[in-house]
Amino acid sequence: MIFLLVQIFALIVIIISALAAIYSKDLLAAVVSLAVMSLVLSLEFYLLQAPDVAMAEASVGAALTTAIFVLAISKTRRYEQ
Repeated sequence: MIFLLVQIFALIVIIISALAAIYSKDLLAAVVSLAVMSLVLSLEFYLLQAPDVAMAEASVGAALTTAIFVLAISKTRRYEQ
């Protein structure tokens, strides 16, 4: 029962952070939302007994992609017009 509740909570957080990334006019806030989504998705992969996929998602999806996006935003404008 608790496993199902954690999965439902993770799914809700993934959907909310994805929608926040889509509708945010602040590009840095959108990148942070995507990083949160990626971390929660890696938690979901771990709960589904796929620790190798969870580690790949956490390292590439949350860490590397976020760093590249933040670097790109620092070279351009932060807010979308």
